[in-house]
Amino acid sequence: MTSPVIKATSYILVHTPNTLIYHGATQTMERQKNSESEYLQKLPQFLRSFAETLTYPANQAYIGNISVEELRAIDQPWYENSPENAARFSDWGEIMPEDEFYGILQIVDAFDLVKLSENFAQQVKEKLTVHPLITAGELEKIKGTEVENINSLVKGHLAEPLYLGEELVGCIKQAHDTDVNLNAHVMLENMMAKASGVLALKHLVKQEGIAVGDVDYIIEVSEEACGDINQRGGGNFAKSVAEAAGCVNATGSDTRSFCAGPTHGLINATALVKAGIYDNVVVVAGGATAKLGMNGKDHLAKNMPLLEDCLGGFAILVSKNDGINPIVRTDAIGRHTVGTGSSPQAVISALVTNPLDKLGLKITDIDKYSVEMQNPEITRPAGAGDVPTANYKMIAALGVKRGDLERNDIARFVEVHGMPGFAPTQGHIPSGVPFIGHARRLMLNGQIRSSMIIGKGSLFLGRMTNLFDGVSFIIEQNSGQVETDNGVNEDMLKKIVGQAMRELARSLLKEEA
Repeated sequence: MTSPVIKATSYILVHTPNTLIYHGATQTMERQKNSESEYLQKLPQFLRSFAETLTYPANQAYIGNISVEELRAIDQPWYENSPENAARFSDWGEIMPEDEFYGILQIVDAFDLVKLSENFAQQVKEKLTVHPLITAGELEKIKGTEVENINSLVKGHLAEPLYLGEELVGCIKQAHDTDVNLNAHVMLENMMAKASGVLALKHLVKQEGIAVGDVDYIIEVSEEACGDINQRGGGNFAKSVAEAAGCVNATGSDTRSFCAGPTHGLINATALVKAGIYDNVVVVAGGATAKLGMNGKDHLAKNMPLLEDCLGGFAILVSKNDGINPIVRTDAIGRHTVGTGSSPQAVISALVTNPLDKLGLKITDIDKYSVEMQNPEITRPAGAGDVPTANYKMIAALGVKRGDLERNDIARFVEVHGMPGFAPTQGHIPSGVPFIGHARRLMLNGQIRSSMIIGKGSLFLGRMTNLFDGVSFIIEQNSGQVETDNGVNEDMLKKIVGQAMRELARSLLKEEA
């Protein structure tokens, strides 16, 4: 069996301030309670422009234009300090403006649910003509509808509106007139998750050495539910994303575990590749519309911009060992079991020290830990503190208890083995996976040897159990040795063949004697 490797990564953000206003869960509930509330009245004044969102340092780190160490060196508040090399596109992905994303929504629409006004459809079609990933055939799918028809659907509560400022430029229709699982709001959330996932996958398969037709299997790991009244949440986002991205030889399925879903998906992907079932498995996720502006009231109260204005997305390709890319260790998987318990020490032991013990490693032997990488500029004003730093301190404290480091080394451990949080608070998006692209780059450049990816999830949110969840795995720099399908690398194979040839020669000599 071959060792699985992280062959490529992509990360995208979509700036969606109008979607935040009209469809983020916090704003939607506020509007239902009091449509004239002071928060809703002031909200537009605290939204960022696309230029401000584009140059925001944490966003530039997320798409890979700056490193986590470059981000650490920028003074906070980050929203007042921009890096010099900020750009829309990166080697991994991009930050897309909202108007172009509305065009992507219609491109990936398979049931004629997305309606765009005639004027806007023409405008966005012209803008997307120069996008490097959008084909002429896809552009032909962008078609306009009379704005009066769109307005009628929205006023009749048959569709959710798509605004740019105060202008109604489109809508997303309900898919059924009585099934609540296919109402307009659910369809909007699902379409936005699908479209942002497609954008991430398109950026992945454009990269050198990857052919879209070589993708065998896709695992979709977002937090949305796709289904109807007979099987709500039945899926399949994965295959719909594969279809829209042109992965004609791929099949797939969805994996869900709240924020821990991506890490579960990656472990599943590595198992499929190691077993030889598939050669190329992609783990992909789009964004969560409900979480836009989730902490908006706290940000506004602190007189700061609403930083939760972006949908997130990513795609990660797991493939057979090529002797180059970082290897995923399948022999030391951390897992929070039913009997683990919920104390911080028990959780960190299950996810960090248990897998390290299997390999005979100390906590300090892992170069970088990627935990819940929420941007602290988003979480601190809401009273949640600096989530990544809190996790690193817990890991270090357990290291002290184990004797892996001294108590006065905790701060140094956090600095050396941790990093600042830089991911949007999109639930599944920040949980471990944002650093995988950085880890791969650092390992290919010989700057680090190992990283542990830790995903956690809040299962109790579903009201089925009081448990939460967590899994982890280790990525290591590739040694350059490639195994055969029998799990034997080329050097070992040469030794085995050589030994067999010598034994055969000795046997023949004995027979002649």
